[in-house]
Amino acid sequence: MRHAGTQTLETDRLFLRQLLPEDAEQMYTNWASDPEVARFLRWEPHKNALETVGLLAAWATLYPNPDYYQWAIVEKASGQVFGSISIFNALLGDPAQKALWPQQDCTDGIWEAGYCIGKHWWNHGFATEALKAAVNYWFENTDGGWLTCCHAKENPASGRVMEKAGFSANIITRIKRDNYISLDTIEKICKTLDCGVDDILEFTTEIEQ
Repeated sequence: MRHAGTQTLETDRLFLRQLLPEDAEQMYTNWASDPEVARFLRWEPHKNALETVGLLAAWATLYPNPDYYQWAIVEKASGQVFGSISIFNALLGDPAQKALWPQQDCTDGIWEAGYCIGKHWWNHGFATEALKAAVNYWFENTDGGWLTCCHAKENPASGRVMEKAGFSANIITRIKRDNYISLDTIEKICKTLDCGVDDILEFTTEIEQ
């Protein structure tokens, strides 16, 4: 599969670029330490800035890989780094996921977009703007035929972000998983976007800790 890595992207109000070690303070302050931001995500809020520093150091070693996609979301007007957006192969962490996508070609993996932004920047369209840029980059610079994006059922605002970026749904199934930390039980909705086709799958997933 052809990959392009984490290249700098620009939208009307944002820059998307690689996260740098010097972003640690803003990352920790603006979103990584906030329990409300992490509530529906796969990771716990950072307990201190050193945790953020260590994570960024680990990510820095991955940027040379052409199949690694992890962007800082930077507001042009203020220069603030206020979130991150990534595209990752979910199949690597959970091979059983392949059985959930019988209509899709999983030969090259199950590539999923994920994002989070600081609470101060909620409800201003920034997440939609960043997701659209990442989706467009994916289909223009790789030969991936489809992309998935997921949100907690209890977080419909994130679902609306996905819909504005072109994701929608028409098929529902239910499974159980235990890979979430923040919540004991959560329903997760996953949607896919095919390259040039409005054929979308939705998965409602019950996750139990």
